[in-house]
Amino acid sequence: MLLLEAAGAPERRRLSSSITLYPLHFTVAIWLGMLPLGHFQEPSQVPSQILSQPYTPDMSASFSALGRLEVTPNASSDPGADAAMESKTAGDTARPQPDAAIGDRERYSRQILFQGVGEAGQRLLGRAHVAIVGVGATGAATAGLLARAGVGHLTLIDRDFVEPSNLQRQTLFDEEDAQAALPKAEAGRRHLGRINSSIQVTAHIADLVPQNAPQLLAADLVLDCTDNFETRYLINDLCVRDERPWIYAAAVGAYAAGMNILPKPAGRAQPGEAEEDAARSQPVEQAAAPTACLACIFPSAPSGNLETCDTAGILSTAVNLAASIQVTEALKYLTHQPRLMRRSLVSFDLWAPNAQGTMARSEISTGIPRPGCEVCDQRNFRALAGEQRPHITLCGRNSVQIHQHQHPLDLARLKSRLERLEEVRNPQANGLLLRFGYSIYTLTVFPDGRALVQGTTDVGLARSLYARFLGS
Repeated sequence: MLLLEAAGAPERRRLSSSITLYPLHFTVAIWLGMLPLGHFQEPSQVPSQILSQPYTPDMSASFSALGRLEVTPNASSDPGADAAMESKTAGDTARPQPDAAIGDRERYSRQILFQGVGEAGQRLLGRAHVAIVGVGATGAATAGLLARAGVGHLTLIDRDFVEPSNLQRQTLFDEEDAQAALPKAEAGRRHLGRINSSIQVTAHIADLVPQNAPQLLAADLVLDCTDNFETRYLINDLCVRDERPWIYAAAVGAYAAGMNILPKPAGRAQPGEAEEDAARSQPVEQAAAPTACLACIFPSAPSGNLETCDTAGILSTAVNLAASIQVTEALKYLTHQPRLMRRSLVSFDLWAPNAQGTMARSEISTGIPRPGCEVCDQRNFRALAGEQRPHITLCGRNSVQIHQHQHPLDLARLKSRLERLEEVRNPQANGLLLRFGYSIYTLTVFPDGRALVQGTTDVGLARSLYARFLGS
């Protein structure tokens, strides 16, 4: 069934004229392309704690059982250390260096032929700086496309590491990255350097949090490739506050979704008809009228059992569609053509066609900010202030308790999902709690969303495990 049809006729009639807060089952489905299984849900895997330093060749890294990075200065001053670090296995041989760098005109010749870019647009791309939050499936594809397009500076932000299960869909990584458990941000930096040596790539092995977000997201454009609500609301708060555009993209199962957010300048009134007519007469290069922000469409995140890539699966084709849509919109903005950007939240189902046998597609208009929106209208940035982050405490010896009371869970349904995962050990539920094992950790979950993670005192790692199996 087309997801738009699931909303009912009254909702469909309102889409073209205004932003409407739809019933939860519909908004969640469109919000992240959730699986239509009674609950339309989102993939989630919250990154772990901030590791304060961006990765440089002057660091060495070691990993715990789940790849928690411990970054320490490299005491060696050996000039050959950098070269040795680039070799991920003992049998690697040095890569031959080209006799001459590949020229930009040759590299980008086919893109320059496209009228929407041209030589002027290509020069703009070369001067642009894009921050990519999350270098998992969508982020890896997005980063690769932007590097090949010639975006001059890419900042990669991710605290996770490459695992074998990533290789099916995370196209920037290879088997050697997984065997070495390399941080995704650093593995991405290395591969992008081989794809296009003329651009700058900065890797930050970090969890995006309110304290570091202003520094890490200081770019011309922010691309959201995360898999959790908490980080998206943080991105939305910061970008609205700083009037910085950002583009959301997500995929789970066979669904792909995307949305452009062009923030409203502080103090600007809602555009009337005269202002809209004037905007239409301006050249494309002029700034476009603002769109709805994330909080306009989703004032709060959906609750309940949330599907993730680890529990619902994902097709690499859905990932690449989401990334392609996101990068195309980014190219419009970076070449100074924001008025060509789509003004809607769009979702595709690549697997199940609609009743007419065509691709199932749903779309919500986001062309006008919602009056009274807490973020873009009232300028109340609760996520940026840290108010929407779950309260976490150290609980006894080698345990972390996550007080996520806004996330009620169906324990029987969660147990059924976990039983299908090979890496999960012995899930047991008694109506009052659910307990299961993963690697060296034991998770105890309560119906109100609270959880106890045993086997670590690393708060960031505990959050990552919670998001991986329970959503966020």
